[in-house]
Amino acid sequence: MKKILALTLALVMALALVACSGGNNTPAEDTTPADETSAATGSVYWLNFKPESDDALQQLAALYKDQTGVDVKVVTAASGTYSQTLTAEMDKSAPPTLFVIGNANSVKDWSDYALDLTGTPIAEQLNTDAYNLYDDSGKLVSIGYCFECYGIIVNPDLVEQAGHSMDELKNFAGLKAVAEDIHANAATLGFDAFTSNDMDSSSSWRYTGHMINLEYYYEEQDAGAKWTECPPSLTGAYMENYKNLYDLAVENSLVDRTSLATGGHDAEAEFKNGEAAFWVQGSWEWSAVADSVPNATMIPYYCGVSGEENAGLNCGTENCWAINAKASEADQQATMDFLVWLVTDPAASRIAVDSFGAMPYKNAQESTNGFLAAADAYAADGCYVMDWATNYQPGVDDYRAAAVSALNQYNASPSDANWENVKTAFIDGWAVQYKAQNG
Repeated sequence: MKKILALTLALVMALALVACSGGNNTPAEDTTPADETSAATGSVYWLNFKPESDDALQQLAALYKDQTGVDVKVVTAASGTYSQTLTAEMDKSAPPTLFVIGNANSVKDWSDYALDLTGTPIAEQLNTDAYNLYDDSGKLVSIGYCFECYGIIVNPDLVEQAGHSMDELKNFAGLKAVAEDIHANAATLGFDAFTSNDMDSSSSWRYTGHMINLEYYYEEQDAGAKWTECPPSLTGAYMENYKNLYDLAVENSLVDRTSLATGGHDAEAEFKNGEAAFWVQGSWEWSAVADSVPNATMIPYYCGVSGEENAGLNCGTENCWAINAKASEADQQATMDFLVWLVTDPAASRIAVDSFGAMPYKNAQESTNGFLAAADAYAADGCYVMDWATNYQPGVDDYRAAAVSALNQYNASPSDANWENVKTAFIDGWAVQYKAQNG
C-alpha cells in the first residue's frame, strides 16, 4: 500500500517523497531511546488532539513506562476544544512537553513555544517533508505524525439493499438520487440515508471545518494554484455547491434538522448499527467501524461541480507534533526519545498506525485503514486530490463559531434569507477574521 500512499502524498503536496515506497517495515537498528540517562530524569506530557485515539495513546504511555521507566502523561482535549485547552494548559506550572501545531494560524500563535525540530532525531525519521510546518523565519515548528482523508463514509451493503449500486455514486446527481430514494423509503427499508449531523462542538467541525473545504478547494483551482498562505478574502463562488451537499445531508437524515443545534445524537453508533447508509466523516473512524461494517468505504464530497466525476477525497493533516521549547532540557530529551520510539518500535508503531491510519515515517508499520485505501484508489485512477485548504481558516475558533450560529438559524428555518446569513458567516467572516489577524 505504501507505493500508492506515496502517489497520494505527491498529488496532495506536489512534493517528491524522500523515502523508498517499497513497503519497508524493518524497524530501526536501535529502537531504544537515544539517551536513557537524560530521559530518566525527564518526563513526557502529551496534550492529545485526537479524542478517538485516547485509548491507544494511554496504552502506548503504559508500554513506554514499562520498557523505560519514563513517565508519559497523555491528556486528551475534548472534541472541538483543543485551542482553548492548550492555552489553559500552557499557563500551568507543568505544561505539555508535546502538543499540536497543525495549521498556519496555530504557527503564528505558538511558534515561540515550539522547539526547532530541524535535524532532530524525530525529524530524521520522516519519509516526507510534505506535512511539516515552518514559521516565517524558516524554523521547523511542527512535523506531521499522521495523514488522513475525509469525505462521505458509505455502507455499500445498505446501498445495495435499497436497490442501488456504488456505481451510481459518481457525482452529486447520482448521490442525490440514491439518498433521496433511501430517505423516502426509510420506514420500509429499516434505515435512512444519512446519519445525524449535529452542530454541537463535538460534531459541527464536520461542516464548518471539513465540508466547507470544497468551497476553498475549488476557489484554489480557479486561482490556478494551491494556497501557500491565508488569502485575505474569498469569492464565495462555490457556496451553492456547499449548500447542495449540506442540504442533502440534513434533509435526508434519520434526525430532523431542527434538532441539530443541541446535539446529543450518536452518528458513529447510527452508522455501525446499520441505521444509515452515509456518514460525513473521516479516515480516523476506520478502527471504530471496521468490525461492524468491514466493507465500509468513502466517496468524495460530490456537490454539483463540473467534472466532479474525477474528484478524489480530501487528503491532508492538521496533526503535527511540536515539542515545547520552554520545557526543561530533560523533558525535551525525554519527549524526543519517546517520539523516536513511537515511530520505530514495531509494537508501538503498530498501535499508533492502527489508531492514526498512516504515519509518514520510514520505519512505521503499514496502514490497514480502508478509508485511506479508498483515497489511494481514487488517486491511482487519476482523480484529483482535494487538499486541506481549510487549514488556512483565519481566527479559526471565532470564524467557525459564527458559521455554527448561522447554520443553526438556517436549520431552524431554511429560508433564502437565512442562507444568506450562512454565506455571510463563511465568506464575509473570512475577511473580517483575516483583517483582525493581519491588520
